[in-house]
Amino acid sequence: MFDLKKNDEPTQENVKLSPPWLTYVHEVYALFEEDPEVAVAYDETKKVLTLLVESGIKADALGQLLPPEIDFGGVKLQIEVVPANDEHSAASLFRHAFSGNPIFSRVETVDGIFASPLTYVVFEPAIAQFYDDNLGDVNGMKTALVDEIARDVFTPQVGLFFCTDLVDDEE
Repeated sequence: MFDLKKNDEPTQENVKLSPPWLTYVHEVYALFEEDPEVAVAYDETKKVLTLLVESGIKADALGQLLPPEIDFGGVKLQIEVVPANDEHSAASLFRHAFSGNPIFSRVETVDGIFASPLTYVVFEPAIAQFYDDNLGDVNGMKTALVDEIARDVFTPQVGLFFCTDLVDDEE
């Protein structure tokens, strides 16, 4: 790995033009050296610039803003944006996955009942209906509450439950 913090003063022995890909690497480093959520690494042998990013949102943004590769006249610099391997809670993942979706009500986590918290993904009291070649229905439809469909779609996890919010009789 190339030491990006190393700032050798030029001497008569090492005075030479910096290749353009190395200039680019230093520019990226300069942009993010003060950012506590981004670490920049460069592999000179493989010509790979890697940005290790703590924030998933920031990693996604940088992944879209930076090109995956730049050709400097035959020398190709690969750019990798690597999001942190932080494990997110089920509550956080479902909150982000359904953010802005009108069938979603909220996520609630209840601590103190068992050793692990209980997480409830709560959907609006909505019915989903679609054709499913169902011989038990005169129209061939499947009709289900959204939480029932979520149980079919998502991988079961200990302490994670899907449910329907209370029906508001005042509407």
